[in-house]
Parts: sequence; C-alpha cells; structure tokens
Amino acid sequence: MRLISALAHHIPFFHSQNTSHFSPIPALHQAFIRFKHSNPSLSHCSCVLSRRFRCGTSMADFEAPPPPVHVKDRIDLTAKEEQIFDRLLQVVRHFNLQTQLRVAGGWVRDKLLGKECCDIDIALDNMLGREFCEKVNEYLSLSGQETQGVGVIQCNPDQSKHLETARMRLCDVWIDFVNLRAEDYSENSRIPTMRFGTAKEDAYRRDLTINSLFYNINLSSVEDYTGEGITDLKSGRIMTPLPPKQTFLDDPLRVLRAIRFGARFEFKLDEELKKAASDDDVKAAIADKISRERIGHETDLMISGNQPLKAIKYVADLQLFWAVFSLPADFEPPIPESCDKLCVACMDLAFRLLRLIGCSLTDDQRRIYLYAALFLPFRNTKYKDNKAKKIAVVSYIFKNSLKLKSSDSETVLSLHSATKKLVSLIPYITSEDTEIIEVDWKKETIDVPVTLKCRVLIGLVLREVKEFWRVSLALSMLLYPTDLEIDDSCEMEKRRELFKTVESTILNLGLDRVWEVKPLVNGKEIMNILEIKTGGPVVKEWQQKLLEWQLAYPSGTAEECIDWMKEAKSKRTKRE
Repeated sequence: MRLISALAHHIPFFHSQNTSHFSPIPALHQAFIRFKHSNPSLSHCSCVLSRRFRCGTSMADFEAPPPPVHVKDRIDLTAKEEQIFDRLLQVVRHFNLQTQLRVAGGWVRDKLLGKECCDIDIALDNMLGREFCEKVNEYLSLSGQETQGVGVIQCNPDQSKHLETARMRLCDVWIDFVNLRAEDYSENSRIPTMRFGTAKEDAYRRDLTINSLFYNINLSSVEDYTGEGITDLKSGRIMTPLPPKQTFLDDPLRVLRAIRFGARFEFKLDEELKKAASDDDVKAAIADKISRERIGHETDLMISGNQPLKAIKYVADLQLFWAVFSLPADFEPPIPESCDKLCVACMDLAFRLLRLIGCSLTDDQRRIYLYAALFLPFRNTKYKDNKAKKIAVVSYIFKNSLKLKSSDSETVLSLHSATKKLVSLIPYITSEDTEIIEVDWKKETIDVPVTLKCRVLIGLVLREVKEFWRVSLALSMLLYPTDLEIDDSCEMEKRRELFKTVESTILNLGLDRVWEVKPLVNGKEIMNILEIKTGGPVVKEWQQKLLEWQLAYPSGTAEECIDWMKEAKSKRTKRE
C-alpha cells in the first residue's frame, strides 16, 4: 500500500477519495518507465516505479523496420469489378465523352497489396462527378434499365473539404465520382481556388504517395504519377507527394490519415513527415481548420482498426494528443500535460491484457473497451458547463472533441463507475472467508446472509453495464492492486488468472445475464400491498429492495417475495 499511496501522491487524479480498494493502476508502473525518458516531468516517480514491471512493449517496437511488403505487379479484377468498369466504359463510348476513367486512391493500393476493397472512387478528367452520373442514368434509361438516385456532397473549403463528390449505386455497389483537381492558393488565404487538373496534378494533391496511385480503366493499367507511390508501398513508407507541411496545412486531417495508415499497414512514418506533423502551425490547423466530426471519424477508425495502440501512440509521440482529445478550459482535479503518456500506457496494458485473457468481445465492445482504457486517467475529472453543472470530462471529449455518439460516452462512463465497484468487490469474490462485506458505494442493502450479499452486490454492478460486464471486469484487472514484486509477464499472468477466477464466479452464480431479470412484483402491486397512496421515491425504494431480494434468492417466487416485503415493512414500522 505504501507503493500505491506514493503513486497517488505524485498523480493525484488517480486517487479515489471514496474507496479504500479503488487504487491507482499498478500495472502502469512499467508503462511510466517506458515513457519517462521522453517525458522528464515523470522522472521523480522513478523510485516508486522501478521495482515493478518489465514491460513487454518498448518504444523501439514502434520504430522497428516495417515488415516486408508484397506488392503485386498487376491488378486482378473480380467479376463484379469487371461488370462495373465495362458499364462505365459503355457510357463513355455511347456518348463519345473522351473521358479517361481512373479509379483513385485506396482501392488501387489495396488491390496491389492483394486485399479486396469495395470502396471505389472514380476520378474524371473532363467533367464533374454529378455530370457523369447524369450520363450514366441517361444511358441506363436508353437501354431500358432502372436509373439510380444520385447524391451530391458539396465541397466545404472552410473545413478543408475541397471536392464535390457524386455518389450512385451501380451493379449493387456504391461508387463515388469526382473530377481530377488542381488547387491554387493565394498569398492571403489558405482556401484554394479549384480548377480541373491533370492526373499528375491530382496525384500530387493526394494525402499520401501510397494513396496517389490510379488505375486507368480505359487502359487497364496502374499509373504512378508521383513516381513514389509503388516504391513507398513496397518499402512500407508513409510520405506525402508534396512537402509534408504544405500538404498538412492544405488539409490538416491528412496528419491523422497518415497516422492511421501507418498503423494499419505497419508502415514507417517518414522523418520529415513526423517533423511536419508536430509543427505548431499544423497543430493549430488541426484544432481550428477541420471539423471535430472529421477528427472524431478518423480517430474512431484508428480505435476500431487492427493497430489501435500504435495509432494512438503515434498521436501522442507527435504531440497531437491534446489537439485531438481537446479538453474544456477549466476542470478539477488538474491534469498534467504528461497525462497523454499515461493515457497511452493505460490503453497499452488494456490491449495486452485483452490478448492474454483471450476474451471474445464484439467489435463494438472492443472499441468501447479501448476508449474506456484510454480515458481512465480522466475518470474522476469534472468541469462545469454553462449552468455550473459538474460534467465528466470524458463526456466532453466524446461530445465536443470527437463528436461521437452520446451512447458511447454514456457506456464509457458507466464502465468507469462499474469498474470502480468491481475492484472493491474482488477481495470478497476471491476470498474463502465469509467475512462481512462493506463497500462505500452501497452502504445499505437488505438484510441477507453474508454468503448472499456478494451475489447481490455483483448483480447490481453487472446490471449497470449489461453486455459490457466482461469489458468492465477486464478494466478492473488494471486497477486492482497486487502484492507482486516480480517481472511484468508474471504480473500480467496473475491478472489473467484473477480475471478467470472472477469470471467463473459470476458464471457459477448465474449472473451473466442478470440484467434480464424481471421484477416479480410491479410498482402498482407494491403500492397496493403496502398501502402506498401515490408513487414516487417510496415505491422506487421498495423496487430496489425487491431487486436485491431477487438477486439474493434467484429461485424465489412472487409469493415469497411479497411475504418478505410485508415482513420487512412490519419490521421497519416497529423501528419507526
């Protein structure tokens, strides 16, 4: 406990004042060691941290040479792709359009890497996307086929959205159509003047060289106008066609896209690109020039991707963490600037623990789990809104910084709350002693034998998070203190065993679907039996008591529940 207290002293926002069991994350000690060299402000914690973990992931692991990349010499089309491209060429020939049709960007990259891709973007050299879609529909009508609706997404230069995009469904596949473009900038404005461009000009305006490749449908060939696209693809290098700072200032979201693709393909970020990404002008542009929705979408793709830890590690290392996960102006308790390293460390350990546990989560549960781990250091931090109401900073990040679903924020906050409670219950779950259970978050429960009280408390917690209970349990493994003074692999194995022990207990108690338990007695029946004239807090209080009774006695009947309620009411009346 001296170790935990010392860490709580150095990092006050990790300290919980409401429970003796809710302690700082012991498993983060080695993560601090891992990052302290790049963050001198943490060096004063070294005496506390050095005795703990040997971390399994070093910073060098993130900078290791990229694995060999196999790039195909040609693109092999699927039957569906051939059907789509043939249809588009029929339109060009029928109207004698003289249009060169090119598939742009990610589809070309993925096909060369031997991956299938359904995201087809067609670049046109002599007309707008909506104009070509009109020709497609005209051709479909003339040939007796059903025409398709066309959606047009307007450009928004103020938010660095410079291209008008038309979308229509062809051969049961959604396809985007855009014109090749060139952008001219004046000295006094970063908003470009758009004009039709050549394929080469368009390629140089793309975000990354690996995304600047074209597949010319007319010629059935790959085109690499920057001369670097295929080379960078083969070498596993993330770089921009133009100087990185210029590219990032044109559209700051490209910084996050570079990070995401670097993590996704395990490619190495070019040193010049990393320097530009950390530039103060670029960071300011990320905060001011692009919508928070676009930032949130790109971040969510990172978290949902195959290398979420590597992506967020890049964000922190490039000093972009606070530009992405911006905080309100005032909050309590204060958060040190070094907290970004701690957030990454939380996510690191959560990611490794999940793999070690082998817990099967849905994609959405995994995504929420990583967000909850990433924001663990903020779990006790509040700010005041315009009405002076205290709001969780985590809620601010989801709502204002990332513009993600409110349900995501609510789930993460519920997980943080439930995790705190689970941590307080673990000593009782794992102990063979039938000692009295005392937790500060539930001072009063119905009078049941000690052997049943643990079931009641666990059931109440699991009802808060429902299907996410294993997510909360995994998070609690990060927060639960152990007495081990040994290496990291043994520590993580200890936590894996602890997870399995608690999970087995929950399953053996039949609590894994406890949120589906229906009340044996409804509100109206409570009012009639107890002769309560109006609903409200009193009825709600008894509903809670009956829920606890059902958790204690899962095989109990409605009649037994009513008998208990009458007896409890009688005892209460006598005391009063």
